[in-house]
Amino acid sequence: MNIAILGGGTWGVALAKLLSENGHCVRVWSALPKEIETLSKTHTHPNLPGVALPRAIQFTTNMERAMTDAEYVVFAVASAYVRETAAAAAAYLPNDAIVIDVAKGLERGTQRTMTQVIAEVLAAAGKKVTGRLVALSGPTHAEEVARNIPTSIVSACADEETARAAAQLFMNSCMRVYTNTDVLGVELCGALKNIIALAAGMLRGMGMGDNTNAMLITRGIAEITRMGLSLGCKRRTFSGLAGIGDLIVTCTSVHSRNYRCGELIGQGMSYKEASKKIGMVVEGYYALEAAMELSRNLQVDMPIVSAVYDVVKNGRDPRETMDALMQREMKSELDT
Repeated sequence: MNIAILGGGTWGVALAKLLSENGHCVRVWSALPKEIETLSKTHTHPNLPGVALPRAIQFTTNMERAMTDAEYVVFAVASAYVRETAAAAAAYLPNDAIVIDVAKGLERGTQRTMTQVIAEVLAAAGKKVTGRLVALSGPTHAEEVARNIPTSIVSACADEETARAAAQLFMNSCMRVYTNTDVLGVELCGALKNIIALAAGMLRGMGMGDNTNAMLITRGIAEITRMGLSLGCKRRTFSGLAGIGDLIVTCTSVHSRNYRCGELIGQGMSYKEASKKIGMVVEGYYALEAAMELSRNLQVDMPIVSAVYDVVKNGRDPRETMDALMQREMKSELDT
């Protein structure tokens, strides 16, 4: 298959490697000339040390070249850039191409998921992708996928046949792909788990232990599930790979930017200082505004998300915030 990957970050490049090794023709586009120059010259990514990329992968800053004759187009830019990338790509998108989004986030102001943003932009440009738009999400750190460490992910599309076709692209002995028709549920998990991971990092930065993190993960998935059910999503999605699976890995791994950023905040840094030290996009930060908007609009109780917002956006002390969470009114676990 001819596959265009829009985005030259670690996740886009890790997927390019996997797809190329699966025998597909892969072109990677980035808007950053220096990024493309480095990838083209070295066939390595600076944030994936020790990983050699297949020579067959092509790298370009020319979107038209990247998308010519593409049968699949993968959106792998950060969530904040999905809308403008979709607008730029619309003119070159082949009519029958299947679009796969791997960015995880919610758009501030509209509260749309990334596939919803892409569909809206492409429709405005006269491109209809109904039934051909896939969300790929799950517990998948690029650093491990690039090293062929066994991983599993979810291919979500309203059309089961399309979900299976997209899944087949990525399947090999190191990548197992499941399908799901609950696209909104899968994407909601991918966006909100980054916020919970910021909290997990803060707790670690404050010196809290495994008990505390287990509590956070468990109550975090409860919040995410509440939000999903209020939007008509399927409960089982939240106990699957895109839900609890992705939440666990993002709240426990040194590969997680959100976790590492939160850890620095817990140690006393501001979000601005912490994100600068991380040096890469921290998606949980960008999802916060939209998550709070959804919580208010739908009247869904999300105390952890609200607490992270207070710390990150309003500068509230993480320890005071933790104390306030622990002293909330008693509730039955069966009712939440």
